[in-house]
Amino acid sequence: MQTCWIVYNGSLTHDKFIDQALLLQEAAEKQGIQATLVKNYELLMNVQQNLPTRPDFVVFLDKDILLARYLKNQGIPVFNDPNVIEICDNKAQQYIALAQSQVPMPLTIIAPKVYRDFSIEHTGYYEQVLENIKLPMIIKEAHGSFGMRVYLIETRKQFFEKVAELSGVEYVFQQFIETSRGRDIRVNVVGGQVVACMHRHSDTDFRANITNGGTASPITLTERQKEVAIQAAAALGAEFAGVDLLFGENEEPLVCEVNGVAHIRNIYNVTGINVGDFMIKYILSKVGAVTI
Repeated sequence: MQTCWIVYNGSLTHDKFIDQALLLQEAAEKQGIQATLVKNYELLMNVQQNLPTRPDFVVFLDKDILLARYLKNQGIPVFNDPNVIEICDNKAQQYIALAQSQVPMPLTIIAPKVYRDFSIEHTGYYEQVLENIKLPMIIKEAHGSFGMRVYLIETRKQFFEKVAELSGVEYVFQQFIETSRGRDIRVNVVGGQVVACMHRHSDTDFRANITNGGTASPITLTERQKEVAIQAAAALGAEFAGVDLLFGENEEPLVCEVNGVAHIRNIYNVTGINVGDFMIKYILSKVGAVTI
């Protein structure tokens, strides 16, 4: 019998994190795989020793990139690959890669590295940003999940207060897509194919995330939406991805961001599709157990 570890972060105690792991465990066991849930701190990363036991593969549901690299260096196939987890966890790196692959997305400027307690306010830099990306705009920290650490900036006062607050933090400036205010699409891509999607909507927030009070419903994607979602996942080398699409002019899809560790409970509740089933079948096709 094949074995796998489903690794998640044990320090995140909200039920949705263990729930994510349980959905993957259920999908693995349906395929006859012995799946063990493993908290990240249950694995001792002694870099000078090999693990005493090892699974046939790991489904990595965390952003503990060092642990993912350690497991890969032990010769264990890790899904997603640590490099994918890292680039998806850093939105600044992600947008550079998406732009290099010409993925359609809002106009984006990466903020320069400025050390804490130092200001570039009077250098003219921020005036260039305001000239290129008109207000209102989005300021988005490089690290953040569930729509958190994303700020809608509507005035110059808010702009200068936020950049001062973020001194020493990686972040990006991004065009606000008014036509997508409070609505987006989550698309789950597995192995270069769209396997599930949902429309998210909020009447109370510029973000559509369900965590922030949004609601979700089924949606049928256009061919262009499918194409852009698949292109975005491929640009980052993501075998599994939750791609968030915005509605641009004439409903043209724009990539908001790509999640390498996308939660799958909400989309399961909306569509009845356990994305984990597709993830496990895809992994088995890669490690040689089945063909899909």
